[in-house]
Amino acid sequence: MYAAKKTLSYSLMHLSVAISVAYALTRDWRAALAIGLIEPLFQTVAFAVHERIWERIGRGTEAAPPRSATA
Repeated sequence: MYAAKKTLSYSLMHLSVAISVAYALTRDWRAALAIGLIEPLFQTVAFAVHERIWERIGRGTEAAPPRSATA
């Protein structure tokens, strides 16, 4: 239950920040709401892609043996 509440509060904070920044830049509440609601969707997709890229990078470096400091 704690994790769900934490996730919900973060989501609300993210929406608030996105809408506030969009409003500060556009001074248009309709545009700010549109940007603030759409941005988290794109951010979620971007995060998933970012994680997959780093997962592939991590797999590539794990196969190599660690380098010795004296070599």
